[in-house]
Amino acid sequence: MHRLSIIIPAYNEESTIQKILEKIHAVDLEAMGVSKEIIIVNDGSIDQTIEQVETFIAHNPTLPITLLSQKNQGKGSAIRTAIAHCTGTIIIIQDADLEYDPEDFKLLIAPILNNTADVVYGSRRLKKENAQYSGFWFYVGGMVLTIQTNLLYNTRITDEPTCYKVFRANLLKSIPLACTGFEFCPEITAKIAKRKIPIHEVPISYYPRSVADGKKINWRDGIEGVWTLIKYRFTD
Repeated sequence: MHRLSIIIPAYNEESTIQKILEKIHAVDLEAMGVSKEIIIVNDGSIDQTIEQVETFIAHNPTLPITLLSQKNQGKGSAIRTAIAHCTGTIIIIQDADLEYDPEDFKLLIAPILNNTADVVYGSRRLKKENAQYSGFWFYVGGMVLTIQTNLLYNTRITDEPTCYKVFRANLLKSIPLACTGFEFCPEITAKIAKRKIPIHEVPISYYPRSVADGKKINWRDGIEGVWTLIKYRFTD
């Protein structure tokens, strides 16, 4: 029996956190021989994120949920904190908003269950009917990071900065991470690629939100992503 550990970094997501938890709870993986656990890291939220999670836990006592809190340090720090608490055989990263659909878990974990992949990325670009970006510059930034990854690491992926990244737990836990913010994505991609581990991609649904809706990544994170890919090409 496999267990899927779902890591959710959360910072000021009071309007969506319960909704995404409900969507995750509704995903039935039992037919695939997979159970679920959720590890939420509250990254110093100053709204009602914690209260919303606690309310959900109270109404769903049979769903294994670990709620951790830390001072605001960033998405990468929250993920690193959560990894140490994962008990599953497979780990997936899930944002606390509604841009990504947990129903895609089934597609994302299938290659690992079938022993055809150790790392799976959900590609927004491979599903052409998706709205492709929150705004033009978000799209450009994502494509720059993807092209740069392919050039530096000889990969052939289509969506490097996707949230949906899935790993065999023992592999992810074996990779030392230094990230604190959104540079988790390029750091883990670089370190996977340097180990010559193929990244398998599957098409996923995408429902982009705008900055006005609460999207937090910005141009500074894009620059940091570019630098992170360059840095890890030449260092460990």
